[in-house]
Parts: sequence; structure tokens; C-alpha cells
Amino acid sequence: MNTITLDRAGPAARPARAAIADDKAMLKAAAELTRDLVKPRPGIYWADLIASSLVGYAALAVAIVATSTALAIVAGVVAVLALYRGMSMIHELTHVKHASLPGFRTGWNVLIGVPMMIPSFMYEGVHNLHHAKTRYGTAEDPEYLPLALMKPWTLPVFILVSALAPVGLLIRFGVLAPLSLLVPGLRTAVVARYSALSINPQFRRRMPQGEEKTRWERLEAATAIWAIALIASTATGLLPLKAFLVFLAVGSGVALINQVRTLVAHLWENEGEVMTVTAQYLDSVNVPPPALLPALWAPIGLRYHALHHLLPGVPYHALGEAHRRLSGVLEPGSPYYKANYRGLPGLVGKLATATIRGR
Repeated sequence: MNTITLDRAGPAARPARAAIADDKAMLKAAAELTRDLVKPRPGIYWADLIASSLVGYAALAVAIVATSTALAIVAGVVAVLALYRGMSMIHELTHVKHASLPGFRTGWNVLIGVPMMIPSFMYEGVHNLHHAKTRYGTAEDPEYLPLALMKPWTLPVFILVSALAPVGLLIRFGVLAPLSLLVPGLRTAVVARYSALSINPQFRRRMPQGEEKTRWERLEAATAIWAIALIASTATGLLPLKAFLVFLAVGSGVALINQVRTLVAHLWENEGEVMTVTAQYLDSVNVPPPALLPALWAPIGLRYHALHHLLPGVPYHALGEAHRRLSGVLEPGSPYYKANYRGLPGLVGKLATATIRGR
């Protein structure tokens, strides 16, 4: 879903930065050392998806029926983390060749996409634009805002507004989707403005065509039926209000942690210029071991986000090995190491400092 427009910081435009040339040694090493890592392993994908779903929904059920507040909170946190991990696999769906993972997109939509009201079409056809070499960091990038150049108050707003995501998705699928079938003008707006998991408020989606249109309509119909069922069953008392509110709270928790992860996925310092691959890498973030917490807030390989921008075709389960290989051969002066950070607090502090200084 699109966010509100965020104002830039500082009374004057920031001076243009010097262009960063591509580091050929790093790019060559990345390509040559990881050629054997590009094949996804279906067993890992399916086991991860099924385990995340089972744990997530079981914890959600415990949170709903628990009579102890402490137990409900613990179960709710477990549900958020597990379902967030399952949700994060939508990122893999946009990169993997579906022929190498038969049925996985359908399985993900059944277990996560439709129940959590984020069917895969909300990201497919969107995220790939973020990886286009001439789009990254520009006004045509659906997943980029120059947050480091904006006013300090925009950062908490950027995070907190995501808490409303479950309500927005209920309205998108439970109200706007069926109405848009009757009102052509509304349909155009729903597709263009409310059918993408993006942060750039200027981004507009095109109407789907061909096989994409068929898949889109099926997933949208299934999600709309689920959203309408949730609303109707709660309104009639068939679904207890507590269960509905706990479901929304867990959804908000998933959205919040994902938004925090998004906040530190990049340095957000580009003002719209086309960037080299190395510049894109340095504007992105790795949080490699020995840090442990990134396994929770940046799962499914997202702790290697900068490396992913170098190697978007490497599956998430192989990024750790790719990082080890590159770290073992690149010289200490390589720009590869400049995208590695220790953890979440330092990244948030770096971004907040940049906005305060009006960079």
C-alpha cells in the first residue's frame, strides 16, 4: 500500500554527491564465486514455509484463547515473528524461477498470502523494478524514498503508519475490491494506487495483462472472500470480537517489524540520480554474523540485503555462504566491507542523525 508523502529535511538542497564508480574486482568476484549457488533447494523453501505457518497460526490461536495476559502476549510475539518470517518469503517469489519450485507460489498464497491479505501479486511486478539498474533510488523506484534527507519526524511516522496496514488491507480487499467490479473508475484507482507493497507514494501500477491478469483476479477474489468473511462473521458475532482484534494486532505487529526492517535496509541517501551497481550496494545494508537478532527482524536472507543487490538471483539460503566466500577473498580495502553493519540500533541512529543534520 502507498504511504503518505514525507517532507525532505533542511532549508536548502543538498550538494550533489560525487559519482561512485563500479568496483570491478568486487563485481567480478561476486559473479564468479557464486555461480554454483543460484539453484534454489525446494526442501528448504517448503520446510521453512510450512514450519513458519504452523508455528505462527498455532501461536495466534493460543493468543486468542489464552486467559492469562502474559501467555497471550508471549504467544502473540511468537505469532508475529513466525508469520513475519513466512510473509518475508514473498520477496523470494519475485526472484526465483517458479519452474524450479513447482507449486510454491500457490502454496505460499494459500498459507500466508490470502490469510494475511498480502497475495503475491501485491509484490510481484513491483519489487523487480527496485532492482532495475536505471530505476534504483530514482522517482521510478516503488521501494525508495530519500529518508535520510527528510525531516526527523518523518521516521516515526514512517514506522507507525504501518500499524494501520491490516485495516487498510481489509478495506482494500473487503470493500474496494468488490465495489471496483461495479465502478470502472474505481477499479483503475484500486489497481494503480492500492495494489502494491511500495513506499513511494508516486508509484502507480499498470493494469495486469494476460496470465498475470488471470492470476491476479483469482488471488484477489480469494482474498476478497476471506476479508469479507472476516468482516461479516465479526459483525454478526460468529467470530468473537477478541479473536478479530488479536488477528489485527498480530497483523499490525508483522507490518511494524517489516517497516522497521525496511527503514534500515538502505541508507536512503540518493536524491533521484541513476546509480552504479557499486553505489547501489553501498546505499544498502548487510548485518552479517556474529549479530544474532537480525535472524528475527531480517529473516529469509534479508540480513544480507546489500549482497542481495549484488546477487539478486542467489536464493536466501545461499546468501550466508556467498558472504563467507566473498569475505575470504576480497582485500580489506574493498567496498564490500563498507556495507556491513553491526546491528539495528546503530543503523537507526545513523539514519536519525542524518535527518537531524539535514543531510
